[in-house]
Amino acid sequence: MEWLIIVGAIMSAIGLIGLVASALKVMKAKREGLEEAALRARMQKALVLNLGALGVSVLGLMCVILGVSLV
Repeated sequence: MEWLIIVGAIMSAIGLIGLVASALKVMKAKREGLEEAALRARMQKALVLNLGALGVSVLGLMCVILGVSLV
């Protein structure tokens, strides 16, 4: 089940990259000094990316835990 650990680690890394990208998008939007509505729209898009990345990361960690427990 070593392959499950490797796949889980890759998924977790992809999720972490997505979380960092989401944070960078939010910081960039705040620095631009947008109006309330435009800032809210950008935050909603970043929230979708954030939740997706968090989901991928959680699934990856679950694969790692499962792989470690089966080895």
